[in-house]
Amino acid sequence: MPVSRFAMLVLGLVVTAVPPAAAAPQLVWEVENPFRFFTDPADTEMHRATWKALTPEERRSPVVSAERALGARDPEGWAATVVAKTCWNASKNRFQCADDPHYIVPRQHAVVAMIKDLDDAAVLGCTWLTTPKGGGRKRGQAMTVRCDEAVRLEIPFPHGAHVSVEIGGREIAGSDVKVADLLIVGMGDSFASGEGNPDIAVRFSRERTVDYGNPTKDISLAGYPARVGSWGRIGDTSFIEGNARWLDQACHRSLYSSQLRTALQLAVEDPHRAVTFVGVACSGAEVTAGLFLRYKGNEWVPNPPELSQISAIAEAQCDNRNAPFQDLPEAYHMSGKVADLQGQLVLRKCEKNEARKIDLLLVSIGGNDVGFARLVANAVLPDQSMLKRLGGWMGHVHGATEAGPQLTTLGYRYKALMRAAHNILHVPWGEADRVVLTAYPGLAILDDGRSVCPDGHAGMDVLPDYFRLSQTKAYESTSVAEKLNEVMRAAAREHGWTFVDAHRKGFLGRGICAGFTDNALSSADDLRLPRRVAGGTWEPYNPADFQPYAPRQRWFRTPNDAFMTAHFHAAGSVTQAALRSQSLSWFQLMLAATYSGAFHPTAEGHAAIADATVERARGVLAKYARKAGPAE
Repeated sequence: MPVSRFAMLVLGLVVTAVPPAAAAPQLVWEVENPFRFFTDPADTEMHRATWKALTPEERRSPVVSAERALGARDPEGWAATVVAKTCWNASKNRFQCADDPHYIVPRQHAVVAMIKDLDDAAVLGCTWLTTPKGGGRKRGQAMTVRCDEAVRLEIPFPHGAHVSVEIGGREIAGSDVKVADLLIVGMGDSFASGEGNPDIAVRFSRERTVDYGNPTKDISLAGYPARVGSWGRIGDTSFIEGNARWLDQACHRSLYSSQLRTALQLAVEDPHRAVTFVGVACSGAEVTAGLFLRYKGNEWVPNPPELSQISAIAEAQCDNRNAPFQDLPEAYHMSGKVADLQGQLVLRKCEKNEARKIDLLLVSIGGNDVGFARLVANAVLPDQSMLKRLGGWMGHVHGATEAGPQLTTLGYRYKALMRAAHNILHVPWGEADRVVLTAYPGLAILDDGRSVCPDGHAGMDVLPDYFRLSQTKAYESTSVAEKLNEVMRAAAREHGWTFVDAHRKGFLGRGICAGFTDNALSSADDLRLPRRVAGGTWEPYNPADFQPYAPRQRWFRTPNDAFMTAHFHAAGSVTQAALRSQSLSWFQLMLAATYSGAFHPTAEGHAAIADATVERARGVLAKYARKAGPAE
């Protein structure tokens, strides 16, 4: 019989009046320390809590938004209190945790679990039971706590465990708990290492000044900011002990690295995921000297890196067991096109059945191969300056003409890297998109995407007689950078890599000339270097008030910024041996303005690169998660 419209209305009213059934209790959980590189879960939780507090709009660029929030909260930098608590053993150049011998291949993960939607949870007792899956492990001991309290459980990896909750012997909730642990590896150059952003920046005195040599009628090298501390002269033992500190001192690798921030973001945004991070990037590295061949970094230390980056990753894949050396004299020189790899090429390799599989291989390389520092030196050193006549700070200066042949050779270098990724690091041929190649952002491009910074000393008055940006030469260098970007894109397409360049648009208008040369609203956006002038006052601000990690308009460190942040100086004995003069010289000033990370991204800049990388990485991970299915 057809149901009348009136009957349907009455039925609808009756159904609507029935109260909804009470929600069934649910077991919810998250990994206690999803970013395993940090040994203190509280350090990871700081970043997870920051991410959780972001608005939906801010989550569109979560790493930049988080970095700004952290920088506003602690302008001296969040990494200073974290860097000593990581799974990097600097004295041994190995990935090791103080309290976990199995960093690379974890045996278990700690998770925090609780019951949700349980009435009277505060007065009931819940018994938690854990049954490991995969065999070979004993059941966990029963644990009874108040039902509104969270519990900490050790969950075996990789198979996980079944967790159930009982009240009075009756199961009220249960779930399979399995942590997805990713191995994310980072390799490359200074744009990957975090150059320009030390974990512990230098601090400056509010009163003291220092002179860098004798003033002349044209230039004064007096009244510069001086470090705090008991040092007597620049370069003495006490002074060097106050140098900026890095996770890896030789390589200027820091926690602000875009690669580390990528891995960290992927860890904190998924409650059921953990990330094991291995980062070996080194400032100054090339595909040859750095990735394939041993490279000792750009700062002298007693224990420089012992292995090339490829060998260091291979050793880590073996869980820091010995990965044997292999002679590969003919495998990677591409018929002589990469001459540096001909002959005595020896690399470590972990056998495939023993090597932990890499989920993502983050790569930033190529800039030094085409002479990044030499191109920058050509753009900012006046032709008549002594520094340019001496060959720049890297020993060479060249322009677009000299870079041309190196751009051609770079394609063969990428091909050699492709072969090593598959044959040495065991990235499957059919999964080449796990290799993520990151493009370089524009250094001096204005908002319109075409113009470059104008002629001038903006951001460079730390050495006013030696630094002056040439707009013409900056445009020439930008042209080379665009050609480099196309070479990188072509290599990624040829080898099936994932190419990341969305961040380049975000850097427009945020280059080295972004800021103010007068009346800046904050010292962070002031392009001038503080100097003490006649009358004993500091202009434009006291150096003790400089905030290296405060949010700012520019996403590149200027020479002035580098002086105020990393402030690299060599030991006095080194400069005396090199120059046969007193350590208080313009040479130390040049080091402080260049080897401290000038012309490299700020922490916000690295965060912007990380945001673009995270976006592409999510797609790669989701693709292979779908292929693997629920069992994996």
